[in-house]
Amino acid sequence: MSPKEIRYTPRNMKDMLIEIKDTSELMVDLAYSAMIYDNEDIAEEVVRLEDKMDTLYYHMKITAMLSTRRVEEAEEMAGVLQIAQASEGIADAAGDIAKIVLMEMGIPMELKLALREAAETIVRATVNPESQVAGHTLGDIELDTETGMWLIAIRRQNDWIYNPNHETRIRADDVLFARGHDEGVPIFAELVTNEKYTPKEVKHEKMLQDLEKAVDIIVDMKDMAEMSVGLAYSALLFNNEDIAEEVKAIEYKMDCMKHELQHWVLQTAKHVSDVNQLRGLLHLAHASESISDAAYAIADIVLRGIELHPIVTIAVRQSDEVITRLTVESCSPIVGKTFGQLKLETETGVYVMAIKRGEKWLYSPKKNTQVHAGDVLIARGSHIGEEALIEMCACPLDVNR
Repeated sequence: MSPKEIRYTPRNMKDMLIEIKDTSELMVDLAYSAMIYDNEDIAEEVVRLEDKMDTLYYHMKITAMLSTRRVEEAEEMAGVLQIAQASEGIADAAGDIAKIVLMEMGIPMELKLALREAAETIVRATVNPESQVAGHTLGDIELDTETGMWLIAIRRQNDWIYNPNHETRIRADDVLFARGHDEGVPIFAELVTNEKYTPKEVKHEKMLQDLEKAVDIIVDMKDMAEMSVGLAYSALLFNNEDIAEEVKAIEYKMDCMKHELQHWVLQTAKHVSDVNQLRGLLHLAHASESISDAAYAIADIVLRGIELHPIVTIAVRQSDEVITRLTVESCSPIVGKTFGQLKLETETGVYVMAIKRGEKWLYSPKKNTQVHAGDVLIARGSHIGEEALIEMCACPLDVNR
């Protein structure tokens, strides 16, 4: 088949940057969904979006070349193109994850189940006709702030709706795919199905010995890959070298974890009659590590002190998933409480990626992590979720004044 011809059409650079960021992040969510649920339709959508990203990147390169006349402008645009190239790298890695499904590579059921219980997990649920969400738009329901889950796809009979927006109306019997914190899963499932949530036990034959070690590595790699992307954009938005350095450290950790997994696979292969059971593990580890490589390429812009074009900050702020920096005042009601008590993800739909405490950084805070006055929270979520987080952290009004 001959390659598809791409024709250049003039477009706004900011809009393309927003689209390339949102599309690459959506592809990662869809790719993991396809792999966890063995869904070829979603996997094929990821491959289609990969073609779209190639076209977007081509248009961005042409627009960048046409928009610069001086060296200073070219230097600013170089950073924009580096972000675009890194986003395309994220999209390519998502495409590799989708190919695990399309090429029928072996992924042990233990891993699929473990990924459904990861820190940021993916869940699916069928809309009960009696559910509160049936017949309403996402703007009416505000799922992210009500449940802490972000809707990424809807299957409606034989049709699919990807990256639904606030005007998308949910119908009875729709199958919803959502991403979010594990604490939001029961709330989301009960709201959608109108039934009490009980985790399903999937019976399966254990095919591999000592698989728990490999599963733990892969789950950690997925969580770290997704976090590295969020932190990389945070480093850009706030021009923060500390966060950029952490993205660099994560990239190194991911290299080590991939090598550890490869060692485990080579050791295990001699005890397995069908090595196809292991191919998917290697493929998934490589793709996850590639995502962290791309995130580091974004953070590298900050580490190298490359002057960024103003549209970068605007694009990151106007994308579907925004990044927030919030300083916790001493009078805030969340001071002294743990993240487990606050349930920020399910109360606001916002995921706290990092905390700056004095000169130190805490990444992926745990349930027992306590909030201190002066903490700087770096979080990601929707614009509505951002407002809910700000309101939750705000100091109470003094009625006696």
